Amino acid sequence: MSMPTEPPSYTEATAGDKPQGPRGLAGATQALPFVPFHPSWAYVHPSPSSGYSNPYASDVSSPYSDPSDSWDGLSGSGWEDKSIRRMFIRKVFAILMLQLMVTFGVVALFTFCEQVRMFVQFHRVLYLASYITFMGTYLVLACSTSARRRHPTNLILLGIFTLAMSYMAGMLASYHNTRVVLLCVGICALVCLGVTLFCFQTKFDFTLCHGLIFSLMMVLMMTGLLLVFTVPFGYIPWLQTAYAGLGALVFTLFLAFDVQLLMGNRRYSLSPEEHVFGALCLYMDIVYIFFFLLQLFGSRE
Repeated sequence: MSMPTEPPSYTEATAGDKPQGPRGLAGATQALPFVPFHPSWAYVHPSPSSGYSNPYASDVSSPYSDPSDSWDGLSGSGWEDKSIRRMFIRKVFAILMLQLMVTFGVVALFTFCEQVRMFVQFHRVLYLASYITFMGTYLVLACSTSARRRHPTNLILLGIFTLAMSYMAGMLASYHNTRVVLLCVGICALVCLGVTLFCFQTKFDFTLCHGLIFSLMMVLMMTGLLLVFTVPFGYIPWLQTAYAGLGALVFTLFLAFDVQLLMGNRRYSLSPEEHVFGALCLYMDIVYIFFFLLQLFGSRE
């Protein structure tokens, strides 16, 4: 197995690609001006022998596939062995479960412990520090193949990313009523479980819907910017509700998209070496759904 001597640059890797949808932190009330994209070279095109019949193979050349179809970590031949696919999926979901246990443990601590709640609300500069850490580790993991695949560097970066995201989730939850937080956790769990089960049994290919998801994400960003400009005029309930509902819908579609990337029997799939990147995407989808549900159902104390 031959590997490239160095990862491609972001410009080389994304040249001519179809956008997969932006990712960034949409906070409790507004979207961010800078939102990174998924690196397209993390996705691969399954080979015909993997059991998936591509109706577009005759007239469409996927920008995510390797024309030589040789195994270099980016082609689809790694999916020919079903045991590799099952092992990859188990590894991704095992990492994801650990991340979610840490995150919602922090949320519970910040919600039920009054001393911790008052501390994080008083020291708001820690939220900014956690956001900078979140963005830095995300960009490294998303844009650097060597960092994402080298053990234990990838796990260390993923651990730092998870702790930063957990603090942000706990900070936002601390401003909401305890019953609302529990309600949002329950709804988020049911939505994620339902979407995951649906993606594993449906014949519909969500990986073909990246154009729709990208368009909805642009609408979400524009709505967030509109909220920023309406801050001097006070709180607008219907606009906040529309933004939160749209955000929950968009990241639910992102979750379906990312789950099917793991399966390997769709038009686009994730390389079996990208277990850290797969867990990263699913984790962000779930946490963002929780964020938007908090804004949708939450009421400030």
